[in-house]
Amino acid sequence: MDPLEVEFLAEKETVKIIPNFSLDKIYLIGGDLGPFNPGLPVDVPVWLALNLKQRQKCRIVPPEWMDVDKLEETRDLERKEDTFTPAPSPYYMELTKLLLNHASDNIPKADEIRTLVKDIWDTRIAKLRLSADSFISQQEAHAQLDNLTLMEINTIRTFLLDSLNCMYKLRSNLQPASSKGQYADF
Repeated sequence: MDPLEVEFLAEKETVKIIPNFSLDKIYLIGGDLGPFNPGLPVDVPVWLALNLKQRQKCRIVPPEWMDVDKLEETRDLERKEDTFTPAPSPYYMELTKLLLNHASDNIPKADEIRTLVKDIWDTRIAKLRLSADSFISQQEAHAQLDNLTLMEINTIRTFLLDSLNCMYKLRSNLQPASSKGQYADF
């Protein structure tokens, strides 16, 4: 899975919008949305919120976790703990990128939020790299990935898979050949 696919999945998350138009309920395969009334908040998927925002049909309300105080608290906790703490959202990095790129005028303190989310991301990726290094140096066979987001797992995936394949090949070469005189596969 590449980052664009993860971003696509993130667009299915819901966000609150304040529409400036009237429309009855719309019926989609993924569920019913609306009704839309001017000034009344309604929950919609991010993809629809961004589309309506680009057409100047709504104002996007930032998610609860997208608050400077909450993000500072998350950043400080993440720096203090050795293990991964729960992420602000399963798609915090993708949603921040999407919302700040397309609706930064609707998000108070957008630049501070961008910086805090980047700090959280950098801290978590540094922890992930240390964990992967420890995992490989201890020659472990499995790992538990608690509190990691899909994008974080996707970031380290190829490195871990390649490392595990190399470790497997090295281990299989160290084991004695089978009793029939066949050699281990390189």
